[in-house]
Amino acid sequence: MDKTDNLNLPYILPSQAQKHVTHNEAIRALDAVLHLAVLSRALANPPENPAGGDRYIVPPGATGDWSAKETSVAAWQDGAWAFYAPREGWLAHVLDENRILVFKAGSWSPAAFAVAIPDQVGINTSADATNRLAVASPASLFTNEGAGHQIKINKAATAHTASLLYQTAWSARAELGLAGNGRNLC
Repeated sequence: MDKTDNLNLPYILPSQAQKHVTHNEAIRALDAVLHLAVLSRALANPPENPAGGDRYIVPPGATGDWSAKETSVAAWQDGAWAFYAPREGWLAHVLDENRILVFKAGSWSPAAFAVAIPDQVGINTSADATNRLAVASPASLFTNEGAGHQIKINKAATAHTASLLYQTAWSARAELGLAGNGRNLC
């Protein structure tokens, strides 16, 4: 076996001449595919003046130097295009789309992640069992995406309270909302 299982990087073999060539080939491949971020996956023609390290996902129907290399990662290295065949599960950040893609079943597609939702979220402060969402900020913005925007505070039962509580030094000063049995607060 003369290549690694996952990235297909060449091994330096015991009696091999010019070991530096093999080593440099492996380093060049790592540089191209590790923490993969590509400029685009929409260019069918290779760019005319690529910069060293530029990477692209080759789309179907590509031409020129990219012909017959679809789905490969094309990396401009040492003045030429190097092509890396993706393996199942590779992730790539496509910069011009600001999107993460995954390579599966022979093609690149938007990555879908199962994200575990935490029980508590603290933004610039610590959340706790009562304040499971806590934000410390000079201001908070909730903006609409469409015809309007509502902030909803729901009472789970009539005897409960749904209100906005205004405090100074953690001491209540004013409250607006509904208190037990539907009583309005002002």
